Amino acid sequence: MSISFEGKVAIVTGAGNGLGRSHALELARRGAKVVVNDLGGGRDGSGGSLTAAETVVAEIEAAGGEAMANGANVTDYQQVQDMVKAAAERWGRVDILVNNAGILRDKSFAKAPMDDFNLVVNVHLMGSVNCTKAVWDIMREQQYGRIVMTTSSSGLYGNFGQSNYGAAKTGVVGFMNTLCLEGEKYGIKVNCLSPTAATRMTEDIIPDPKALELLTPESVTAGLIALVADDAPNRFILCAGAGAYAKARILETEGIYLPPEQQTAENVLANLDAISDERGQQEVVGGLNQTVKFIQKAAEGTGVKLDG
Repeated sequence: MSISFEGKVAIVTGAGNGLGRSHALELARRGAKVVVNDLGGGRDGSGGSLTAAETVVAEIEAAGGEAMANGANVTDYQQVQDMVKAAAERWGRVDILVNNAGILRDKSFAKAPMDDFNLVVNVHLMGSVNCTKAVWDIMREQQYGRIVMTTSSSGLYGNFGQSNYGAAKTGVVGFMNTLCLEGEKYGIKVNCLSPTAATRMTEDIIPDPKALELLTPESVTAGLIALVADDAPNRFILCAGAGAYAKARILETEGIYLPPEQQTAENVLANLDAISDERGQQEVVGGLNQTVKFIQKAAEGTGVKLDG
């Protein structure tokens, strides 16, 4: 089965370099018309120029594809709305959104200025919110959409010096968890990509050139393409790097029930091993399901019969 995006329109943010560039080129190679969005700033978000985006557009056009460059700052909702409007006016629809734009301002939390923290969260989390909001009604009306948030192992598992980045990258997972529920009946699927690749974002933290050679952006893009295909999953966190692929999940243990007279902090602390028992743990889809589980456990423990 060959994945094709003929007749589809894609927006890729942060597409002037690295992973975004790789995503844009592959989407175009498979037939998509692509908005190559890039502010053109430095790795820390400073500066700006359309040159990088225009270079990628030239590559796409040279290969026979269609693309347009856009320099919208993803933290500015009006600029993002104008970008989406331009794509819809030129090509009639928007089918795919890849929220890839990002910056780094790495410092330990004790030394990190609040301005840096706010900016990183703004770009990664609110940038994804702005772009998603701008395409959401279009995708609902056309009854089709594929949206990918770019998360990170730093958000899923933590990384020293990246509290700002990690908070933002966990935030987009929570964003996905609700959107995939709200969008499903409209044919919108929302997933997360957690990439590891040799880009200007990682060149300083992975000094081994042999390791960098393995971490190709193209190997990550293969995963991205799967997440925006017609047959894409929904609510999937795909980890990808160096040709390796894995699924990350947030699991909840079965847990325990304590009767009212035992519901104390001391008993919770004393029962942490039982609470942490992995037998029967599962992925919870929708926050209300956790509440239902807890009520059922309490009802069983007290003998209360619930209506329905």
